[in-house]
Amino acid sequence: MSLLARLDELNFADPLADWPEPQPLPDGLPSVAAFDFALLPDTLKPWAADIVDRVQCAPDFVAVTIMAALGTVLGRKMGMRPQNQTDWTVTPNQWALVVGRPGVLKSPAMEAALSPLKRLAAQATELHRMEMQDHKFAAKLFKLRADESEKAARKLLAKDANADLSQYLLDAEIEAPALRRYIANDTTAAALGELHRQNHNGLLVFRDELVSLLKALDREDNAEARGFYLTGWNGDSPYTFDRIMRGMNLHIPAVCLSLLGSTQPGRIADYVRHAVRGGSGDDGLIQRFGLLVWPDIGGEWRNVDRFPDSDAKREANRVFDYLDKLEPEQVGALQDTDHNGQPDGLPYLRFDDAGGEIFLEWRTQLETRLRNGELHPAMESHLAKYRKLVPGLALILHLAEGKHGPVTERTTLQALAWAEYLETHAQRAYASVSSPEVAAAKAILQRIRKGDLKTRFSSRDVWRPGWAHLSDRQLVADALELLTDLDWLRSHRQETAGRTATIYEANPKGLQS
Repeated sequence: MSLLARLDELNFADPLADWPEPQPLPDGLPSVAAFDFALLPDTLKPWAADIVDRVQCAPDFVAVTIMAALGTVLGRKMGMRPQNQTDWTVTPNQWALVVGRPGVLKSPAMEAALSPLKRLAAQATELHRMEMQDHKFAAKLFKLRADESEKAARKLLAKDANADLSQYLLDAEIEAPALRRYIANDTTAAALGELHRQNHNGLLVFRDELVSLLKALDREDNAEARGFYLTGWNGDSPYTFDRIMRGMNLHIPAVCLSLLGSTQPGRIADYVRHAVRGGSGDDGLIQRFGLLVWPDIGGEWRNVDRFPDSDAKREANRVFDYLDKLEPEQVGALQDTDHNGQPDGLPYLRFDDAGGEIFLEWRTQLETRLRNGELHPAMESHLAKYRKLVPGLALILHLAEGKHGPVTERTTLQALAWAEYLETHAQRAYASVSSPEVAAAKAILQRIRKGDLKTRFSSRDVWRPGWAHLSDRQLVADALELLTDLDWLRSHRQETAGRTATIYEANPKGLQS
């Protein structure tokens, strides 16, 4: 072939030939399973359905609040031993987080579902008020007796310096009755610890906007508080505060904290993004929220203006009262003994044979998934916490229906159905990490097609103008990386003014669409 022929061939070569077809960008968040009232105890289904109908909210918001409240009441009354012989014990305290846009009635849903727990708190406050009245009277009487004893002791001592004064020496004071607390809202970790010392069964930390608490715990100066919360999720680990001002060796035998709150999609996506990319939150705090729900909000709104279902609410209050007063021996709970034959450790229940077999089958599949390397590390960490979530939910469901003895096959299946449902919501939460960069990537392509960006450009050319979705440097960098991975762009290293810069070139095939 002549040189002119070769030149002619090059002139008419297809400029698109060496470019691959760009791959589709991710489109939206993954779907989630809809809530089914069959997941709730039969005793509480009518009450939950009544709240959802009157508030016109997502049932998911009500359901996880109920489960967190039930876990709070049970606290450290008893635990669940998932295996037939080992002493592995989980507590039923739960961490719940509801995600939804502003205005989707998250707060009214949670407040309504917490009403039985708040009723118990109000009753405890009234009881404490009456006990304090009795205490004031007893304290005054004690002081009078102590004064008289001191006078008698002085007289006896004046007569005989070696006299036995033991009968005249009284304790320094009468200890005031402690207030039974169920819920804490805005409190420091040290104050929460002091509350816990007076309430060994545990507490619910309820924050309407929960991500603000999580971000506060991310700060370096709050490392101790973060450690306290992480310990509280376990439900069975001791903790000791040593503080100069408050005193040394302030010991809690076992920290048991439940958490409940809400947040908005953008805030949880930003927080999860920071945590899973190695930020200060990369220690499994967010993964401990087993009851995390991010439902679709749709359907037709109806104006429902009627009185609450009094029978359903009365039954809900009865269930909470029952669990609050429950003694482990009432339901056949077992307890270990120490070398002296004395009760030792947390009372517990186990699965029955059928329930244990189903749980083992599920756990075997879970452990295989956790070890095959196919899960994102953040999702892997989240699902690993289901080892505690599922047995804890099974215990709650079992006791909330007033059952006795080992946890049954039906209840075990119910708890596993919770796990199946919740996993879809967790997948949405972790997938939300990529949502901002997808929006930024689409905005970059739009700017190229409109001519605002040349087909060859740098990252600075994208973020400097301050366009919508494109003003954050790191977000722009992530979006450019995504577009490069999906063949919408090519990147080249170029020497400029003594520095090496990355120049991006747009795929012509992408510009045609």
